[in-house]
Amino acid sequence: MNSLLSMAAAAAGPMNEVPLTEFGPVSTPGMMVWVVAIALAIVSFAVAALVFRLPRATWASLAAALVFGLAGYTMQASPDIPAAPKALQQEQYSDDWQMIDSRELLIGPELSSGSRMMVTADGFARQGRFETAAGILRGVVEENPQDFEAWVALGNALTEQADGVLTQAAVYAYREAGRIAPENPAPSYFLGLSLIRQGRMMEARQIWRGALELMPLPAEGEDMEPALLFMGERVQRLEGMLSQAGALPQENTAADEQQ
Repeated sequence: MNSLLSMAAAAAGPMNEVPLTEFGPVSTPGMMVWVVAIALAIVSFAVAALVFRLPRATWASLAAALVFGLAGYTMQASPDIPAAPKALQQEQYSDDWQMIDSRELLIGPELSSGSRMMVTADGFARQGRFETAAGILRGVVEENPQDFEAWVALGNALTEQADGVLTQAAVYAYREAGRIAPENPAPSYFLGLSLIRQGRMMEARQIWRGALELMPLPAEGEDMEPALLFMGERVQRLEGMLSQAGALPQENTAADEQQ
């Protein structure tokens, strides 16, 4: 497990965040803008004349200045265009890779985290707020370095924060999880998934098959565990794709299926 993780460590790249900017509609209709501008001009004249008691001789000059100001606004202003963009909004996150559901299935109840903060971290992850989720998960593993699920979730959060690119920090988190429970396939599965997203299918196949071979088989008469079925189906599907692409000999996959 750790040797396979080490193979991927060199592929780690920098983390990227790409927020999106959306421009919203005008909040005030154009007609209302004109009414407000004229009203402000009238109020300004009244205040200057009555409150500040400007001499009557200057009233004509003040009125002319206000009229020229309105004329300039008429020629240059665009009240139907928003003055500034809306606040930055994060793109709505869609868990197309089913990171959280797959993690829970692969880990199972025996290795699930006992920390209540996992629910909070998952909530932020479902919203696409991976930096916040990773910060919470770092606190969980600092409090309990033997929390297997928290290490796996931290690796996932760091990978998603980097838009699916495997980082050194994510590899470290997966390695720590693999050290705690070498027979559990979750760290290897998500490591391989990240490699697939980078187009490194053969490396992912090696990692997934290695994890599958480490998983204990059920005793005679017992049903296969959901995690074993999950990994077996993923490996078979990946190897089928590689065989169709000519990257994997057909006889290898046929022999594996017979076993």
